[in-house]
Amino acid sequence: MEKIFLGKQPILDRNKNLVAFELLFRTNETAETADFEDDLSATANVIVNAYGNLGIQNVLGQQRGFINVNKEFIMSDVIGLLPNKHVVLEIDSSKQLDNELIAQCTELKKAGHQFALDGVVSLNEDLQRILPVINIIKIDVSNLAEKELVNLVNHFKRWPVLLLAEKVETHELANQCMELGFEMFQGYFYAKPEKISGKRADPAKLSLLKLLTLVMSDSDIEEIDKEFKRQPGLSYNLMRMVNSVACGLPQKVNSIKQSIMLLGRKQLQRWIQLLLYTTESSSNSDSMANALLQTAAARGKLMELIATVERPHDKNHQERAFMVGILSLLDTVLGIDMQQIINKLGIPEDMSQALLSREGRLGQELKLIEANETGEVTIIRSLLKELGFLDLGELTNLELEALGWVNRIGEATN
Repeated sequence: MEKIFLGKQPILDRNKNLVAFELLFRTNETAETADFEDDLSATANVIVNAYGNLGIQNVLGQQRGFINVNKEFIMSDVIGLLPNKHVVLEIDSSKQLDNELIAQCTELKKAGHQFALDGVVSLNEDLQRILPVINIIKIDVSNLAEKELVNLVNHFKRWPVLLLAEKVETHELANQCMELGFEMFQGYFYAKPEKISGKRADPAKLSLLKLLTLVMSDSDIEEIDKEFKRQPGLSYNLMRMVNSVACGLPQKVNSIKQSIMLLGRKQLQRWIQLLLYTTESSSNSDSMANALLQTAAARGKLMELIATVERPHDKNHQERAFMVGILSLLDTVLGIDMQQIINKLGIPEDMSQALLSREGRLGQELKLIEANETGEVTIIRSLLKELGFLDLGELTNLELEALGWVNRIGEATN
């Protein structure tokens, strides 16, 4: 089981809240796809063991997981071991959908399983016949003309199914799919949010950025305390968080200075970094459901864990790695060019190279994590070889540890 490899891609709703992941399982280091046809028994065991050993809660948190399956897998007894509450079974629309498969899917749906039809680009007789058992239609919007897409959407709206736009890669296409009424979205545009130039930064976020600058520059507590007092909401949140994690203290923490001293600069810095993402959607009551926050938090922790494997005794390197991961999406959140953020924070050269051009050791590790997010196995394998201290199995274990940390952070902030 050391060689289990898990990839994932976020699936979002119309408010850009994270609602699911597509899970990408690989049977070995050279596998480019999760192919169940070559060796059904081995692949089924990979999936079952992954759920058993890694823990569905660690992998998905509160979200659902979409898994690609084929006829052989659906017809096998192993299918019954997958938890239907957490899993959506994806059927490839380009494969033959015969009577035997449809009959088995009908029985599985009665038992509580959910099905998605993947890669839909046109209508045919097979698709029409399997529609009664389908819950989610995944339309590949990347190469469809506008008229073709409109016709497909209008047809499927007659059925009680949810429409998911997959391979959404541009802002224009995302807007078009929103207007057509898609309920869920998946693609490069969402996994790596578009950089929007000229967007005015939220004043609350600029205050957080100023606080982050003060903490990182080792300013004295008086100056940090003064900045907090200009932001009553932040002060309240800080004291509430410190009191919640310091329940063993004989009395409640009731001052900003006391909170800062108790929390420590490192943890205060991390809390502010995460807050920069939680303010991304003030209308969202569950801030950790925000896909951007989850991605940034997971990147930061995974970067730190990778750095710990590389340099187990270099705490400074590990902390810089965490910051690179967390800050890597901050330009998108603030609408500020990454160079400006680097200038404001006085970031060291190795971190600047990583954030601006993915160069240097930290840049390589950030590229590895970005490739892992989109399941680009060839790039992942190449970068692991270049780094020389990590294999796919170890990367998967670190990713799961990072996801567990993100889920715990989410529970603490709710």
